Amino acid sequence: MIKINNLTKNYDKEVFALRDVNLYVKPGEFISVVGQSGSGKSTLVKLVIAEEKADSGEIVIGGWNITKIKNQEVPTLRRQLGVIFQDFKLLPKKTVLENVAFAMEACGFSSDEIKKTVGQILSLVGLKGKESRYPHQLSGGEQQRVAIARSMVHKPKLLVADEPTGNLDSINTREIVDLLRKINRLGTTVVLVTHNRDVVNNLRERVVTLDNGYIISDQTQGRYLL
Repeated sequence: MIKINNLTKNYDKEVFALRDVNLYVKPGEFISVVGQSGSGKSTLVKLVIAEEKADSGEIVIGGWNITKIKNQEVPTLRRQLGVIFQDFKLLPKKTVLENVAFAMEACGFSSDEIKKTVGQILSLVGLKGKESRYPHQLSGGEQQRVAIARSMVHKPKLLVADEPTGNLDSINTREIVDLLRKINRLGTTVVLVTHNRDVVNNLRERVVTLDNGYIISDQTQGRYLL
């Protein structure tokens, strides 16, 4: 699913965000990427979703080498990825249904396709019956569920979650992680980037640890070491 070879990114001559990173994520895998602030986690996400470009090395996603992706190709890549962040990034004046449907409307799907898919996805994330609510009427966990639903409307093979529980309490954190595991069991590869030690240690899945731009540990059933 993801092949990263000798990936390097620096922001000036003396500050390397990533150094010679090599990583292979198999289809259907659930992987946590961990590390302290400044370790390179966010930079890795930005490179994978083509928000930034590497200085050297390559990233291959589903057979597509995106290292030198053209600007006009980025929307096509983003439709093949699901991406969620700590900030839910919902449209405040749109309902739950409208927030999720908007991602499909922008790509020209028919109203019938949108209605069918949005209904299925909202059921998947546990928001059936809350279609008409606005973001301010939802809890933080529910808002993140909307964001996850929106990221899944294109049925992506890969979901990248960058600190998705950073703004949530422990109960909502557990529920969101359970939802990510459910999505993974349905066949979607999940890359979870987090600093939450408890989340990582309870998952008992593969853990890749970054430190100062290097991968210092890659454990099949790992724990948060730092």
